[in-house]
Amino acid sequence: MDDQNGTTYTSEGGETNIIEVSTNQEPYEGMLFESEDAARVFYDDYASRIGFLTRVLSSRKSERDGSIISRGLGCRGVSDNGRKVMQEYGQREFCTAMVLLRQEKPGSWVVKKFLKDHNHPLVVQSQKSRRTLDEKDLKIRELSTELHREKKKSAAYQEKLQIVLKYIEEHTQRLSLKVELATNNMRELESEEQDSSYSD
Repeated sequence: MDDQNGTTYTSEGGETNIIEVSTNQEPYEGMLFESEDAARVFYDDYASRIGFLTRVLSSRKSERDGSIISRGLGCRGVSDNGRKVMQEYGQREFCTAMVLLRQEKPGSWVVKKFLKDHNHPLVVQSQKSRRTLDEKDLKIRELSTELHREKKKSAAYQEKLQIVLKYIEEHTQRLSLKVELATNNMRELESEEQDSSYSD
């Protein structure tokens, strides 16, 4: 079962099942592929979606037959509409984003390690776009500050409301006690008047 992103295999309960790779899926440790080529195609497609280009970091061959049994792939630069853009200050050389693939058995390659984070931006920005981003960041900070102030006001109003509600509750309880006391007094007076009329 092939699609444009290659075919992967996942193991569940000791059984191997074929599934189609989602176009938005990212690598994860334990992810299985039918071949090294399928794994490399998937990682290249993933890199293209994210915005970087890949390179081979390491390879390991079998001592028995000389075939590749392990492959490390990593970032070699940012992709700007298909063009390779070198990173400033040589940061590309130290980018830790990578995936380590290893052959477990014929027809089964597994992701042994996946590091997602890059030490550089993945989008090439013009000066104008940087200014726009700065303006957006400033607006976000202003809105965040305003939101924080409103939350503090809301908390203060809520605290005052709680005090008022507590006062009303206490006042209601006192009023209920007074009504109950007045009712009891009225009953006692009525009882005394009845006793007095009987004695007359």
